[in-house]
Amino acid sequence: MTLKPTATTNSSLKHRRSTFETLWEALDYAAGGATGLNFYTAKGDLATVLTYAELRDRARDLAQRFAGMGLERGSRVVLIADTDADFVTAFFATQYAGLLPVPVAVPTSLGGRDAYISQLRQQLSGCEASLAIGPEALMGFLNEAAAGLPHLRMVGTLADFMALPADKAEARPFAANEPSYLQFSSGSTRFPKGIEIHQRVLMANAYAITHHGLAIMEIDRCASWLPFYHDMGLVGFLLVPATGQVSVDYIATRDFARRPLTWLKLISENRGTLAYSPTFGYELCVKRMRSDTDFAGDLSSWRGAGIGGDMVQDTILRRFSETFARFGFQHKAFVPSYGMAETTLAMSFAPLETEYRVDHVDRADLENQLATPAPAGKAARSLVACGPALPGHAFEIRDEAGNPLPERRIGRIFFKGPSVMTGYFRQPELTAEALSPDGWLDTGDLGYLQDGEIVITGRAKDLIIINGRNIWPQDLEWTAETLPDLRRGDAAAFSIVGDDEQEQVVVLVQCRTSDLAARTKLKQDIAGLLQRSMGVEARIELVPPKGLPQTSSGKLSRAKAKANFLQGVYADADLGISA
Repeated sequence: MTLKPTATTNSSLKHRRSTFETLWEALDYAAGGATGLNFYTAKGDLATVLTYAELRDRARDLAQRFAGMGLERGSRVVLIADTDADFVTAFFATQYAGLLPVPVAVPTSLGGRDAYISQLRQQLSGCEASLAIGPEALMGFLNEAAAGLPHLRMVGTLADFMALPADKAEARPFAANEPSYLQFSSGSTRFPKGIEIHQRVLMANAYAITHHGLAIMEIDRCASWLPFYHDMGLVGFLLVPATGQVSVDYIATRDFARRPLTWLKLISENRGTLAYSPTFGYELCVKRMRSDTDFAGDLSSWRGAGIGGDMVQDTILRRFSETFARFGFQHKAFVPSYGMAETTLAMSFAPLETEYRVDHVDRADLENQLATPAPAGKAARSLVACGPALPGHAFEIRDEAGNPLPERRIGRIFFKGPSVMTGYFRQPELTAEALSPDGWLDTGDLGYLQDGEIVITGRAKDLIIINGRNIWPQDLEWTAETLPDLRRGDAAAFSIVGDDEQEQVVVLVQCRTSDLAARTKLKQDIAGLLQRSMGVEARIELVPPKGLPQTSSGKLSRAKAKANFLQGVYADADLGISA
């Protein structure tokens, strides 16, 4: 039997845009239609179809089996978040059973087995999980990570749990004032923080996205490669579509990395309208277009090409537009956005159906926390505006003393509204650090407001201060990566205290050659380029390919890179060549 993807529209079900109190109520409603979720292979072949009706039935069935285990309400269930129907089924089953799902990452090629198992054990222990579910291929990892943890009642695959007896007692799904899920923050050098999102908070963000941010319509269809263990993949392309009865086409994140044009193929073949990616995803698509025969689809249906998860780079987006314009892609489809897991997902969207705003600001004034307009060129930095705060939400830019700043003054970004998290799971001190009693969240980001739109300049903890100068690490990284031997993501910049007790800039650079002369020249070229263009004396250290750590969302983790450097992880990586 040939599989067919779910329909884009529901002919007999009235479209409701996130007007529900809980996630399970939204799924119950979506189950009355013909839309749902579709999982594809790396080559774009349809592998699994799961209508919302089938998902609802499977989730309810599993919930009854959970009920037979006699767990306390709100018990945590760790789910290894592979891109498949089993994860989705288990996640929604917890909603019907009154259990708290905790999606966690799958292994990547960026870390070894021991590192992954250690992280997984920390997550299982940190949330005191009662159950853990993973795919068959990862059960070795999961069993090793779970060994000896006294709070774990059962570890297994979805099939193992479905084999349990079903309890005939009435299910007790979550109410609006109860939790929905627990998500670990990405990129932390300490134990990752568990972000607790309640049903009402989730639905507030879903409502704001579907009614305002993306103005989702009945004819919309999503395509995604984003991982379910990250907020953009989980909330943006699983939970929010379910609350709006929207069909979604998926490929796994690992498959996108190998075959990024499959993502575009799905958009073309299924007439997708909404798809998101960090900037690097668009760049990867451009790099894979080596000839006109690599892609021959039609992208004219794509009305919302979102960017989130990392700094938005105008030059890369323009290259994507230029490359795929002949296939119907329109530059005005880009929607730069700003969000984070602590705000469920979204905080702002650039206006739809119009080209996003690029703000060219004076580089020298940026060091003094001023965003002064300047002509585009080498003396200016180009920053992309990510739109105003969602309705019912607000931004505030504050100085170091906590005082509000006017427009075009750079400071710490604070955010307030119904989409803000309840807090960090069982960590009241960390919650108090990030969230004020009156509801303002310290995002940890730096930026400014321009005509009411938020512009992000970087992470506060990453800012390098040398001799009173404020230096943005991404400026150093992007400058280094303009050399022909380097690629985007090859550099990580931070500062350390040297032997002379002075701050020193260090730039780690991934190197792909073992030739000693070439390595020496690369270090000299980077140091010279940063001195000429940025006026920065930097210590250049070479690391192996894939040696720079990333967060679960695929962003560079400067904090982890710095920790690795200080711990001597890269000590022998450059074969002893000095800068």
